[in-house]
Amino acid sequence: MTVAALIVAAGRGLRAGDGIPKQYRLLQGQPVLARTLSAFLSHPSVSHTLVVIHPDDHEFYEGSIGALPSLPPTILPCVHGGETRQVSVRNGLEALTELNPEIVLVHDAARPFAGPDLIDRAIEAARHWGAAVPGTPVTDTIKVIGDRSEVISTPDRSTLRAVQTPQSFKFSLILDAHRRAAAANLHSFTDDSALAEWAGLSVHVFAGDPGNIKLTHPADFAEAERRMKGEAMTYVTRLGTGFDVHAFGEGDHVWLGGMKVPHDRGIVAHSDGDVILHALTDAILGALADGDIGTHFPPTDPQWRGASSDRFLAHAVGLVQKRGGILDHLDTTLLCEKPRLGPHREAMRQRIAEIAGLRLDQVSLKATTTEKLGFTGRSEGIAAQAAATIRLPEVSA
Repeated sequence: MTVAALIVAAGRGLRAGDGIPKQYRLLQGQPVLARTLSAFLSHPSVSHTLVVIHPDDHEFYEGSIGALPSLPPTILPCVHGGETRQVSVRNGLEALTELNPEIVLVHDAARPFAGPDLIDRAIEAARHWGAAVPGTPVTDTIKVIGDRSEVISTPDRSTLRAVQTPQSFKFSLILDAHRRAAAANLHSFTDDSALAEWAGLSVHVFAGDPGNIKLTHPADFAEAERRMKGEAMTYVTRLGTGFDVHAFGEGDHVWLGGMKVPHDRGIVAHSDGDVILHALTDAILGALADGDIGTHFPPTDPQWRGASSDRFLAHAVGLVQKRGGILDHLDTTLLCEKPRLGPHREAMRQRIAEIAGLRLDQVSLKATTTEKLGFTGRSEGIAAQAAATIRLPEVSA
C-alpha cells in the first residue's frame, strides 16, 4: 500500500507575527514546516511526502528543508499553490498522479504535532472507509446564533467533533472530487472533507489528538513553546475495570461490541443495552477516577433512551484525550451461553477499534460461559467485564 503525505504550506497567514507566514516561523529554533515534515518523513508507512508552497516562498521553503537532519529521497519536489487552499490542494494532488498512491494524507503545515499514532489512525481510516478526518469531542456548549446574535439552537455536543488534519482519503476518490469541484467552478472549500461531502463521499470521523494544535496566533506559538520545553513529560499508567449486565427480554437481536447480532431474545435496557461497550466505558471512567456510566449518562434522562452505546464509549475516550492521556489497550470478556461470539468477534474488535481510535492489536475480546450456573447459565441475561489501560500525564503533588 502506497501512502503519500500532502503538506499544504501555501498560505500567507501573518497573524502569528514576525512578518512571515506562520509555517516558516521558528519553534524552538526550527521552522514549523521542518517539524511538520519530520513527523511524516519519519513515519514508516508514509512512502512519499509533497509540499505545496506559495510561489514567493522558495527561500523560506529551502530554509525549512535545510533545517532537517538529512534530506530523505522520499520528499518530492515542491509544487506551487493557488489563490485558495482548495486550488493548492488540487495542484498537489495533480502532482501526485504519476506516483498514483493508494492513500493520500492532506495535512496543514501549521500543525507540527501530528504524532505517529494519529498518522497510523489516519491511514487505517482511509483504508477502511475511503474518506476520513480526525476529530476531538467538543467540550464547550455550542450555540447557533442569528443575524442579531440571538440564539437559534443549541446542538447536542455529544454529536459534535472539532476536526483536524491529516485528513485521509483514497487518492482516486479525492482527486476525482477536486476535479469535479473545479469543473463546477467551485474553488472556495476550506476543508477537504467538506469538498468530499459535496462530491457525495461518505466521510467518517476517527479519534483525533487534542495536542495536534494548529498554530495561528502568537498565543498559539507561546503555548507550543511551553509545551516543547516540557516535551519529556512523564506518564503514569492506570488500569480501570468495568462490569455490565442486562436481562434478556422480547426481541430478535442484541447489540454487542457496536454490532447488531441476530438472537432469539432482545435486551431489557434504557439505551441499546450493549454490555461490551458499557463495560468498556466504565473501565475507562474507572481508570480516570471519573465516576461511572450512570454518572455521565443517567438512565433517568430520556435523551439516552435507546441511545447507541457508541456514543458512551466515544465520550469516555474523549475524556482521556481531554486530560492529555493515551488509551493503550481495551480488553473485554463476554459472559453468556448465547449468542456465540465467534462469528462476530473480528467485526466487533474492528468496530471497537474504530470508536476508540485504536489499532486492532490494542483491542482484545473474549467469551466464556458460566457452565450453566447463575443467571447467565440459565440464559436469563448477558454480562461483560472489561479492563482499560491508559496513561495520564504525571501531576506533581
